[in-house]
Amino acid sequence: MKIANIHEAKTQLSKLIEAAIKGEEVVISKAGKPVAKIIAYQPNSEPRKSGYWRGKVKMADDFDTLPDSILKSFMGEEE
Repeated sequence: MKIANIHEAKTQLSKLIEAAIKGEEVVISKAGKPVAKIIAYQPNSEPRKSGYWRGKVKMADDFDTLPDSILKSFMGEEE
């Protein structure tokens, strides 16, 4: 694990990212205290499954209907 202060991280960001790509964890510290960690990005290996929320969410019957009072408010008109 590599530890870098904020100034070093700003000036050596490309090198720190390269270290993370190679599998090394890079910790950024401020006043000697860790505040952030740079790690290599790992994309989600499993595709999303459709229908996960089926039966768990309900939409109101009037969901697509915008009341005139709200429309007038968006248009800057008073009732």
